[in-house]
Amino acid sequence: MEEKTRYNDEELAEFKELIIKKLEKATEDYETLKSSVTQSDNNDTQDTSPTFKVLEEGAATLSKEEAGKLAQRQSKFIQHLQAALVRIENRTYGICRDTGKLIQKERLMAVPHATLCIGAKEKGVK
Repeated sequence: MEEKTRYNDEELAEFKELIIKKLEKATEDYETLKSSVTQSDNNDTQDTSPTFKVLEEGAATLSKEEAGKLAQRQSKFIQHLQAALVRIENRTYGICRDTGKLIQKERLMAVPHATLCIGAKEKGVK
């Protein structure tokens, strides 16, 4: 039997549906993170002790930094998902960029933006 070199249109449509759902969720999460970074705290500390105010402001700053890092990571994830949609349109989706062989369907279902097969990933291909 001849080895499969690409996914058929039906399989690509299945992957596209999965990626679109993940993209919608990722975009929603990104917007939530972004708004938590840009909005100021609604908890007013005007009438509390100065020590408590300093502690609360420090915690808020740390929380905003963490949210900022998560937002950056989420933005990168969104870009990877969008690139996967482009590969679907180009019919190059699911092809390992190192070996040129088909990435296992199970891997793509778990990591739909993957561009490397397990073997190449384990080799440490960048």
